[in-house]
Amino acid sequence: MACKHKFYKDLHLSGVDYEPDTIIVGVFSPQWPEENTSDWFYGRREENCFWDILPRMYGQPSLIDAPSAAWRQFCRDNRIVLTDMIACIDDADPEDANHRKMIGGFSDKALVYNFDDFDFVNIVRLLQQHQGIRNVYLTRGVTEAFWKHLWAPVMRYCNQNGLRERILLTPDSSASYHHNAYNTDNPENAISRMEDYVLLRWQQEWHF
Repeated sequence: MACKHKFYKDLHLSGVDYEPDTIIVGVFSPQWPEENTSDWFYGRREENCFWDILPRMYGQPSLIDAPSAAWRQFCRDNRIVLTDMIACIDDADPEDANHRKMIGGFSDKALVYNFDDFDFVNIVRLLQQHQGIRNVYLTRGVTEAFWKHLWAPVMRYCNQNGLRERILLTPDSSASYHHNAYNTDNPENAISRMEDYVLLRWQQEWHF
């Protein structure tokens, strides 16, 4: 009677065999339904351009079509770790068709408005356990009260300990709104691909 994160064993960084200096935090990748074809974090390639953008931030070719082993190796080579804010939705029922539909829609808003019992990843604890991490990035906004409340302890810890904390533009299709607005306001410097626009926005926030 719950929906765990598809990569639950990776969320708490227990298998990391290197000392990271950067952590990127997302939201949730559900264990069910079967429509979640992700091989690892941000792995729904048809809807998410994370693995196109992140390697190019480091001057490397896109890994959007690479296997998940290449994603893991990239993170190891560049001292990056990935996790999400939600580890499990405890009041989700796999036998409930509405629950399966809501979770299978991969909407953050649907999670907030339709479920009440969450198991959250303790991001602050991860930072305390891996004190080499100096750069903390979240790949969604925190304007809504639910996410603002959840992220506030991370922001406070980073401010108190001199860590760099930034909010990145989401690398999924919802970034198209910002992309279209940018092109409307900047017709002479329009960016044709959404992936390239998100890359530009990430470059403005990254630590190098």
